[in-house]
Amino acid sequence: MSSSSVKIVPRYSHERGHSDHGWLKTFHTWSFAGYQNRQFMNFGSLRVMNEDRVTPREGFGTHSHREFEIFSYVVSGELEHRDSMGNVEVMKRGDIQLTSAGTGISHSEKTHGNREVHFLQIWTVPSQSRLTPKYFTRHFTEEEKRDTLLRVVAPVASEGVSLEREGKGPAPVQSPVSLYATILSKGKSVTHRAPKKDAKVYVHVIQTSGYNPSASSGATIELNGTQLREGDGAFVFAANEGDEIVLDNVGAKDAEVLLFDVE
Repeated sequence: MSSSSVKIVPRYSHERGHSDHGWLKTFHTWSFAGYQNRQFMNFGSLRVMNEDRVTPREGFGTHSHREFEIFSYVVSGELEHRDSMGNVEVMKRGDIQLTSAGTGISHSEKTHGNREVHFLQIWTVPSQSRLTPKYFTRHFTEEEKRDTLLRVVAPVASEGVSLEREGKGPAPVQSPVSLYATILSKGKSVTHRAPKKDAKVYVHVIQTSGYNPSASSGATIELNGTQLREGDGAFVFAANEGDEIVLDNVGAKDAEVLLFDVE
């Protein structure tokens, strides 16, 4: 497919909303809390993506949510989750936790142990309201994500999606969103094909080498020829079904990348 039918709009890391609270260092891709920008309110059903680092023995105390699908992608350290449904979980690298808040839940998320936790907190808008709250966890190994786009979150009715709390395959989300993850080796590439005409995709390069509020550095990829580094993202608009969205690792180290198919 012609690359001219795929439009890339970068969202560079240093342009994201950013707050340093001492115990919490966070970046906001879309408007959140004290960062409000009318240009960045949502992207399809994606509403929040925060890249958070929380110091040891700190975290988000018990608070409530409703009518959001909330998932956490753990990059490093350990994250302790507790909620009003009775779930208690310590999540590590490779884990994804998904809470379907529905009619309402309360939860807390705090660092477990003596090491900083680095994770991405992602919220999506569900396809229907007043759902019964539910909780799911999934684990994916480094090998499963190595040099491929592994689907780790998918709409609840998709083929291969289990509704078990700790089932295999993608975590089930009540939103029209699929999330793919890859750990891309130096010199390797992966290709995602637009699932339909006028498809929307968001790509994010995780800031794995450490907190950096300045211009991006570290792992480097090219997204259909547009260079992105750690913390950078990009909005992708594909005109035709089957259009190729190509991620090339052109840097000197592994790149951990998330790709969202959204509606």
